[in-house]
Amino acid sequence: MKTFKTLNNIDPIGIHIFTNAGFKETDSENPDIFLVRSADMHQYSFSKNLLAVGRAGAGVNNIPIDNLSELGIPVFNTPGANANAVKELVIASILTSARNLIEASNYVANLDSSDPNLKANIEKGKKQFVGHELPDKTLGVIGLGAIGVQVANTALSLGMNVVGFDPSITVSSAWQLSSDVIKANSLNELLSRSDYITIHVPLLESTKGLINAKHVSVIKDNATILNFSRDGIIDDDTLDALLENKLARYVTDFAQPALMNNAKVLCFPHLGASTYEAERNCALMVCKNIKDFIEKGAIRNSVNFPDISFEGNPAIRLVIINKNVPNMVGQITSLLASKNINISNFVNVSKGDIAINLVDLDSTVSDDAISEISKINGILSARSITK
Repeated sequence: MKTFKTLNNIDPIGIHIFTNAGFKETDSENPDIFLVRSADMHQYSFSKNLLAVGRAGAGVNNIPIDNLSELGIPVFNTPGANANAVKELVIASILTSARNLIEASNYVANLDSSDPNLKANIEKGKKQFVGHELPDKTLGVIGLGAIGVQVANTALSLGMNVVGFDPSITVSSAWQLSSDVIKANSLNELLSRSDYITIHVPLLESTKGLINAKHVSVIKDNATILNFSRDGIIDDDTLDALLENKLARYVTDFAQPALMNNAKVLCFPHLGASTYEAERNCALMVCKNIKDFIEKGAIRNSVNFPDISFEGNPAIRLVIINKNVPNMVGQITSLLASKNINISNFVNVSKGDIAINLVDLDSTVSDDAISEISKINGILSARSITK
């Protein structure tokens, strides 16, 4: 029986997938599976029996990916499962910013409801909250993944001009993106054309400080930047300079003390995926994918391992994860042959430094044989699945 431990609240629909498969929830620090949303796992020590980590969301900055890869443990996430939730929040924030809705609501809330001049004061006060309409304004979308594509397409339907920048756009995203989105050939081009700028890229070494000091002079005066990705995408000193001299508004889902009392800033408490629908979608996706990995060795939506699957329903399947170095397949097949074990099917897929093998056998394989495979230099993990 496989065990799982949840480090954050996970929608019950995901938990039901596990329990219906015979997995048992545990409080042990050494489960077979971890399920997590935002909990920081960087200080965790992982046991040898750990098989998978599932993140019910897209970002994985809270998970030690490199460490888990070295241990042969896939980390699953849920790209696209919360895309609609984030898209709606971004569009709502654009409208809120354009019409000064937060300030206007706060103004009314702070009026004396018993004042006989209340109606006159409301009419008089509204002049300070005159805003802008969106048609013919330009939205720049940095990052055209699942969320960025939805934001871009929805902004077009509101009458905005949309400019997109993503040198690494996938074929799948390109198919879903409206042909009316204008391609920017550089980040500078997007920044210089946009009245609103929304960021939808993961926080990686390559994206830290993506917007930095060299971009201050490029960004339009009175532009609005929306950051629903991660802190660190905009260099801190650059953000200070932009707020001082350039921006009409900065909207972020990542509240920081330095931003919370700035009149130009709208801070939200990480609401991006905080809808019942998104939490349900994320739990469904991550738990189903982990279940398939446990029961079949199949991998979908792993941030550190390649996708892999195998048709059929074999009696015996080996799941072998190794460093992506020469002669690993040869050593595995030779060892099985020495045990008079015939291979009926074999698939090997690699991604960067990691390779995974699904090996279907005609006969049972002993624990000793699996142990010998595990001792091959470069093997990170090996296990058998028996139907």
